[in-house]
Amino acid sequence: MKKTVVIGLLGIILDACERSKRWEKWRPTVSICQHEEFLIDRMELLCQPKFHKLANDVIEDIRTVSPETEVNLVYTDIEDPWDFEEVYGTLHDFARNYDFDPDNEEYLVHITTGTHVAQICLFLLTESHLIPGKLLQASPPKRKCTPMAGSYTVIDLDLSRYDKLASRFIKEKSDDISFLKSGIDTRNADFNYLIERIERVAINSKAPILLMGPTGAGKSQLARKIYELKKNRRQLSGSFVEVNCATVRGDAAMSALFGHVRGSFTGAMKDRAGLLRAADGGLLFLDEAGELGIDEQTMLLRALEEKVFVPLGADNEVRSDFQLICGTNRDLAEEVANKRFREDLLARINMWTFYMPGLKDRTEDIEPNLQYELDQFEQHNGIHVMFNKEARERFMAFASSPAAKWKANFRDLNGAIARMATLSTGGRITLDDVDEEIENLMRSWREPAAISTTSELLDSILGDRLEKIDPFDQAQLSYVVQVCKESSTLSDAGRKLYSISRNRKKNTNDADRLRKYLARFDIDWKDI
Repeated sequence: MKKTVVIGLLGIILDACERSKRWEKWRPTVSICQHEEFLIDRMELLCQPKFHKLANDVIEDIRTVSPETEVNLVYTDIEDPWDFEEVYGTLHDFARNYDFDPDNEEYLVHITTGTHVAQICLFLLTESHLIPGKLLQASPPKRKCTPMAGSYTVIDLDLSRYDKLASRFIKEKSDDISFLKSGIDTRNADFNYLIERIERVAINSKAPILLMGPTGAGKSQLARKIYELKKNRRQLSGSFVEVNCATVRGDAAMSALFGHVRGSFTGAMKDRAGLLRAADGGLLFLDEAGELGIDEQTMLLRALEEKVFVPLGADNEVRSDFQLICGTNRDLAEEVANKRFREDLLARINMWTFYMPGLKDRTEDIEPNLQYELDQFEQHNGIHVMFNKEARERFMAFASSPAAKWKANFRDLNGAIARMATLSTGGRITLDDVDEEIENLMRSWREPAAISTTSELLDSILGDRLEKIDPFDQAQLSYVVQVCKESSTLSDAGRKLYSISRNRKKNTNDADRLRKYLARFDIDWKDI
């Protein structure tokens, strides 16, 4: 049998009493030793030296009611029992220096006496296992005529031992996962496992999250749900700020993200705070983060690591503490290899990386999402719409077949349901509605006729002018046009084409250099 050891504080009010009336009052430190079925082998009684007389009186009374209990008086250097830092530091030192022997002794931490600050500190030390024990709570008798021993409760902080609490936490976790899935009862096992891990990370980590996957896979919606989940748990106090990095370039990107001061560039008529500052205390979602320019990446890295950045044209730093979620459909490791994305920034944002599968990889989830989209249509338009049986079977057969490309993923599904619901008669989607929509989807997924060679591409742009260009210039121009064809913007193409020489220039304007080169051949970006 293990010995029972109680660690507690002398109660200078609850344990104090006139000597002649001490057995008429409930005194917690003495009362816990008055229970015949609860034998305490040793008590570590902590007190300030100035209360040594009261401590000795309590020790004498413990010996009277429980001669088997050994009492060790431990003096503490606490000047202000309401100073959290001082109290916690003193009790922490006691716990670190105490020779615990959990194999042979069971420890109970008495939290009935002492200030509320001291009780909280004892709880924290026990909960963190610096004191390897359980909590002991004493209560006075309910009626004055009953014995002064009162009652006691032993509290085990291992919450998994409490069935009701455990079931409550399981339900709460299940509710959180359902919330992240917008209440959709998804059936894809890999996706459900992914959401469970994201829920765990969202609740327990403040580190950046990287959501990868094709366009329309639900990255933006999931990022907002993560924010709402953390906001509901009071882990965030600020706003949700979303930025599509593909829509901001150059000075506009720097200004939008980091802000600017008046006069910092042409058109800067007044100060602008910037989106990073708007996200202070909240969550910043950078969608299509792979589209960020190198300069923006550099400033973002500093903002992440040091929580500070300098707005355009400003002399002083500003602070912003936010959680970051990045979304991208690009392979950022490949972007790093091609010098289009900073390796150190990728290392900083991929602490938690999750790949969001496309709809064609989750065909078993099409049906529950189908109903979700119908519910959303009703909510937004006030019209209740349903499929008839044959129409639903036809659409599901097509949606789950290899013929359904779902190139834009859930955006395609959302658009399809919205169109069929809008065109339905009497709130019923029929076979004719489904067949028309299938034709519409197939038409939108049809591959455009591709230009087979670079020379054909040049010929389609220049026509007869191509004959007036030297073969040497044609070869270079073909490569430039091909890079432009594969790029989303003129600036993006310029960064690729001038990736070496741009590092030697103090002021880089890749878009302008490329525009002037193309102009030599009377080619405009719109032509490509």
